[in-house]
Amino acid sequence: MKLKWALISLVVAYMAILSGCEPLTVLDPKGPQAEVQANDIKLSIFIMSFIVIVVFAMLAYMLIKYRASKQREDYEPPHIEGNPIVEIIIVGIPVLIVAFLSFVSVQSNYKVEATPVGYEDQEPLVVYASTSNWKWHFSYPEENIETVNYLYIPTDRPLEFKLYSYGPITSFWIPQLGGQKYAMADMVTTLHLAAEDPGEYMGRNANFNGKGFAQNTFNVTAMSQEEFDEWVEEVHETAEPLTEEKFNELLEPGHLGQMTFTGTHLEFSPAPEGEHGGHNHGSGNSDEDSEEHDQHHDESSEENADHHH
Repeated sequence: MKLKWALISLVVAYMAILSGCEPLTVLDPKGPQAEVQANDIKLSIFIMSFIVIVVFAMLAYMLIKYRASKQREDYEPPHIEGNPIVEIIIVGIPVLIVAFLSFVSVQSNYKVEATPVGYEDQEPLVVYASTSNWKWHFSYPEENIETVNYLYIPTDRPLEFKLYSYGPITSFWIPQLGGQKYAMADMVTTLHLAAEDPGEYMGRNANFNGKGFAQNTFNVTAMSQEEFDEWVEEVHETAEPLTEEKFNELLEPGHLGQMTFTGTHLEFSPAPEGEHGGHNHGSGNSDEDSEEHDQHHDESSEENADHHH
């Protein structure tokens, strides 16, 4: 009796805890890329649930059918050779499941890495999303605007994020719009997204990068193109310009609230792509260090040439 009430109490407590949980945002997609990934997650959950149910049903059947019986003490069960059909089933079915999930995963990866379906003919909004301990800097080069720790985006338009870091490796993630992608120093990675529903979304760094990791988040607001254009005009009328001195202050480790500037840091601290790629981006090296590196490279080239001669 006590065991019965203990189990009932446990179930009630479990349901009470779950009732206070927020819905899984990854299963509430607001864009085409996130929808592809949500469908893959649901498919995987369905397949795994089916496997678990079948396995436990077979386990119960075996335990009942082949349980210990009242045989005489000298009883010996008959010798049975392996069954080829059973062996093919227990090996073949897992192989088919893994092959199917692999095919689905590869197909989905190509979809989420490309421009969202239905947006191929539209001009994307390019946003440079860089991170420093423990902040997010969003540069809009076409709009000549930069924000800190918040992101405004238009709906029904492709988004092209250029990701990089001024410190350790971080991960850019807006669960309701798409999967995470790493932001690293000395290189730029590209993430294609799109938002189809206006609203407020949560974004964060999904890769541990120190004691300030938990607060390394940002807010995302999706709005119509007209509202986005109005916001751009308002920023140009009210925000202060971003200077190199101010940007260097922002790079110092710590937490900040939301900030808005006209201009972007790309003018004096370009992203590590093209001619600026792979040159110790974010390490604080001076021009003298770069000249010394180039001189050392030239000397090494001369020595190699003499060696070959």
